[in-house]
Amino acid sequence: KGFVELRGEVLLPWAAFERLNKEREAQEEQLFANPRNAASGTLKLQDPKEVAKRGLDCYLYYMLGEDLPAQTHYERLQIAKSWGLPISDSVRVCHGLEEVMEYIAYWDSERKNLPVATDGIVLKVNDLAIQEELGYTAKSPRWAIAYKFPAEKQLTRLNTITYQVGRTGVVTPVANLEPVQLSGTTVQRATLHNEDFIRQLDIREGDMVWVEKGGEIIPKVIGREAPLSGSLEDGASAYSLEVKGEVYTFPTHCPECGTPLVRVEGEAAWRCPNEASCPPQIKGKMEHFVSRKAMNIDGLGSETIDLLYSQNLLKNIADIYALTQEDIARQERLGEKSAQNMLAGIEASKQVPWARVLFALGIRMVGETTAKKIAKRFPSIDQLQWATVEQLINIEDVGEQIAKNVITYFNDLGNLEIINRLREAGVQMESAEEEQTPQSNKLAGKIVVVSGVFAQHSRDEYKAMIEANGGKNVGSVSKKTSFILAGENMGPEKRKKAENLGVEIITEEQFLELIGG
Repeated sequence: KGFVELRGEVLLPWAAFERLNKEREAQEEQLFANPRNAASGTLKLQDPKEVAKRGLDCYLYYMLGEDLPAQTHYERLQIAKSWGLPISDSVRVCHGLEEVMEYIAYWDSERKNLPVATDGIVLKVNDLAIQEELGYTAKSPRWAIAYKFPAEKQLTRLNTITYQVGRTGVVTPVANLEPVQLSGTTVQRATLHNEDFIRQLDIREGDMVWVEKGGEIIPKVIGREAPLSGSLEDGASAYSLEVKGEVYTFPTHCPECGTPLVRVEGEAAWRCPNEASCPPQIKGKMEHFVSRKAMNIDGLGSETIDLLYSQNLLKNIADIYALTQEDIARQERLGEKSAQNMLAGIEASKQVPWARVLFALGIRMVGETTAKKIAKRFPSIDQLQWATVEQLINIEDVGEQIAKNVITYFNDLGNLEIINRLREAGVQMESAEEEQTPQSNKLAGKIVVVSGVFAQHSRDEYKAMIEANGGKNVGSVSKKTSFILAGENMGPEKRKKAENLGVEIITEEQFLELIGG
């Protein structure tokens, strides 16, 4: 007996989707655009009885737990299937690239006969020990990769080009299209990326353009149909078009606040530098600040932020902590209960750790992972405020541009005022003492590679122990490696390289003894 966790994805089969839309049509309700949206919307319903009626299904694709049967991914899925759990019948073990390509070619057409919508194939390393050895990046496993089938595309007219400003000031051109059906939804807008992209394709208003959905989700223009001259006979499949639009020119001023745009050398994007007063940038920074991976403040979505901004109650992220129950409750669509929930979320955000606060500040190019690494090197905002470019670029994954962005942020007096207000409100501006103080310096100066499968602790736990005792984790073996912490099924290439370089290999028992138990 033991605990087993199975992971998978929820889906709505085509048959259930069509039945659901027929019911909604009979009741004169708005139809769902596609099964993906219908499944997502169903999961958000508050009434479990209504959810049960919708006909959701799932495919399970991964098994986790201690002392599990079998040592390959495929075998574990077949065991789960024998237990009566929903495992896809299309799973197959391939031996070599030729078999992989045959599998892809088969499902490229056969997928249309599946009872569910699909847009690609996931290829996974079958051996679980090798999966463990390959590990993960910050966002995804190194032992799996997705192959996406060619996206559906349609030809339609580009009516106008408009522009939207993001939270970092980037101005993105948007194609406003003649509505077209694409992958089950009506597409009217699609990204045009940047000025260089438009010029490269020579796109102008009035052109016929090809549109596809990247990953069958995000619409984007991928090309322009060259116009034909002369007249066409009835029934011809081509079309005749004269380009009437003027030569394309990118705007010189921000479409939102009128500030002259700037373009950093080496970047494709034009940017509005007016961070303090450009409305989309201000609201975008607040939306980022309250997001789940940042300060995680419930109740402050984009619509509420837009409403409070329009009422002059929010002008920057520090203003969030000055909101009162009366401010919130008197707003349309809100009320006392919404105010209480929002204020509770704001209060709880004061316990968010320093690394996430740094991410929440929205410094350009400082993402979630980079913020953690910077916060570890500079355990308080007071220390980070005086950091030099040289100190910052010595942090893993921090290059010169990120370092300059950090320094530019702290050289802005408006940002310093916001930081002081956040500090006064009680937001965490330094790491907790236990996070700052290493357990020991027994591994000071040591560069360690962790490889294999372990019995007493997980790989991530061992990596945390190495850092807590002053050591540094690296992913590959070199002559600078101090030693390798090796478990079962250590990667053969790592072992061979370690032996060639004379790098010491120690067991987990030896490692635990080294750091004191």
